[in-house]
Amino acid sequence: MTFKYKAVTNSGEKKEGVIDAPNKDLAIAALQRRGFIVVNIHGEEEKSFFKRDIFEHIPPRDIVILSRQVSTLFDAQVSALKAFTLLATNAENPLLRRKLTSVCDDIQAGMTISGALEKHPEVFSDFYVNMVKAGEESGKLNQVFAYLAEYLDRQYALNSKTKNALIYPAFVIGVFIVVMVLMFVMVIPKLSDIIESSGQDIPIYTKIVISISKFFVDYGIFMLIFVAIGGFYVWYLARTEKGKNYLSTMRLSIPVIGNLYKKLYLSRVSDNMSTMLSSGVSIVRSIEITSKVVGSRVYQLVLDEASEGVKSGSSLSDALAKHDDRIPAIMVQMVRVGEETGGLSNILKTLAQFYKREVDDAVDTLVGLIEPIMIVALGLGVGVLLTSILVPIYNIASAIQ
Repeated sequence: MTFKYKAVTNSGEKKEGVIDAPNKDLAIAALQRRGFIVVNIHGEEEKSFFKRDIFEHIPPRDIVILSRQVSTLFDAQVSALKAFTLLATNAENPLLRRKLTSVCDDIQAGMTISGALEKHPEVFSDFYVNMVKAGEESGKLNQVFAYLAEYLDRQYALNSKTKNALIYPAFVIGVFIVVMVLMFVMVIPKLSDIIESSGQDIPIYTKIVISISKFFVDYGIFMLIFVAIGGFYVWYLARTEKGKNYLSTMRLSIPVIGNLYKKLYLSRVSDNMSTMLSSGVSIVRSIEITSKVVGSRVYQLVLDEASEGVKSGSSLSDALAKHDDRIPAIMVQMVRVGEETGGLSNILKTLAQFYKREVDDAVDTLVGLIEPIMIVALGLGVGVLLTSILVPIYNIASAIQ
């Protein structure tokens, strides 16, 4: 339950905020542990349906900024409790503010930072928590949070560029399909009545367009139901293990797009492992965590098998070499060099930068190809549709004259 409070510190400073606790007494106790003197506290009203946590969101950018702020505060020798209390008080996102307030309560109760963050997996991933845990063990928390900020910033920029490259053509194609369907359902039926009642010979391409229009009018509702059922089936399939594997494999099999996704996942794998190894996380744990956050069932299975291979005494390069259809030979060779020289973290960092450039180039090439193809395709579609309808109408007008 969430409680809204007003309090003052021992120095007389006024504090206001919200705190999550099972009941009012525990909320007061948590505030008193922070050194607050509670003036007023009451439970917040039940949130409306559209204001519940499920509809709230913490943008990745906020976690990047949070990590940088924590790193800066730790560099300034600010204690963990005071740092997170300060960040919770000044957080603009309501959901993030509540999560950080809960983290402060757990730290105040004696829990480690990683343990407190681990209670909020929807905000702080396994990767994030294990990086913090490694920082606690090595005493380099400020550096770890700086690594996290840089890593999350790179991943956010890479994912945003990839998504934006695919959203634009999808939007244009979607709008084109909607416009064409409306033409077939609302405009062409009226014009086809005029053409058919004229008694003139109708060109074959016009007959095809009129037939498609009649099909949409007569069976459009059934097509809509079929599409809805298909969409629900894909959604259901994506929630099953077999479906996740199938959709992930299919995504990598799409011409051009599949190659882009492959480079994206390889960049993510290299960057994750490089960041974790440089922070002191063991290689086995790095592989296990990377498999959970890579975002592809195909590469998750590859990394899971590689983890088992490393546990049984195999080198990482040998374990990856068994999956030559998913892991390029150049990556295996560079990992082997890193293992032999003791610079695996730096090698993986170089690979991450290489594949990031590859993704950037692939996205630019894809966008460069899609735009002219879409323009030509849209022009042909509209041209054929207008020609099929306007030519017979022009012939009718000429016959009348």
